Amino acid sequence: MSFYKVYFVDDGSSDNTWHIIQNLAAEDTTFCGVKLAANRGHQNALLAGLMTAKEKADAVISMDADLQDDINAVDEMILKFFAGADIVYGVRSERKRDTFFKRFTAETFYKFLRFFSDNPKNIIFNHADYRLMSRRALYGLSEYTEVNLYLRGIIPAIGYRQDSVYYGRNERVAGVSKYPLKKMIAFAVQGITSLSVKPMRIISALGFFIFLASIGMLIYFLIRHFTGKTIVGWSSLAVSIWAIGGLIQMSIGVLGEYIGKIYLETKRRPRYIIETVLDDNKTKI
Repeated sequence: MSFYKVYFVDDGSSDNTWHIIQNLAAEDTTFCGVKLAANRGHQNALLAGLMTAKEKADAVISMDADLQDDINAVDEMILKFFAGADIVYGVRSERKRDTFFKRFTAETFYKFLRFFSDNPKNIIFNHADYRLMSRRALYGLSEYTEVNLYLRGIIPAIGYRQDSVYYGRNERVAGVSKYPLKKMIAFAVQGITSLSVKPMRIISALGFFIFLASIGMLIYFLIRHFTGKTIVGWSSLAVSIWAIGGLIQMSIGVLGEYIGKIYLETKRRPRYIIETVLDDNKTKI
């Protein structure tokens, strides 16, 4: 029996993916499969694989199936695990093969996440989901029950000893990227809103500064009024618009602070539902 297993996660695909996984599992007990009942997105599919494998391994390494992550980095990850690290991140050493647009948008993505994060050090530049996690780190991850899932931000918050391995990313073997700009923006928004209420604080602060500006405008309008350089009613209308607008925005920010926290805590929908698991005994669950 081999000392490692390879789990493929089928995220509710509509093509021949699961049939291919079944054939691999039938030919070699090294290969196992997890089929989700419906497509639940990349992060939930990844979590399903991690939670399925955590009972059967001392450590689990996750990677995308596009073969761009350099498998040679696995050896160094394992060495760092044996040296005491519970979490080892696979970090891209460079982006020379990316187009300027891809490189710019990717770097902007990480900068935005770091700016809006309550804990910027938990945002690891040029790290996706290629990482090693020990069993106890996986059990720590299982304690995080939020539905609005962003693993790249949650896993650093688990703690324990953490390390990184740097590698050069390969060209895609087949297919096209499933993360164009639109999805990257949506992913960034999910990462920000699932980990932080900082945007709400920014809105609240913006409303406060607008309100302060309205006081300055009040003084300006009063000077113009008493010097006879304005028409009757213009000053009161302008000040009202500025003051009320600032107060409304500040109020929305304060309410949003609480709503944001409630939003992060109260959703308890299933993150994924597993339809079938193929283990080394070809058991179907």
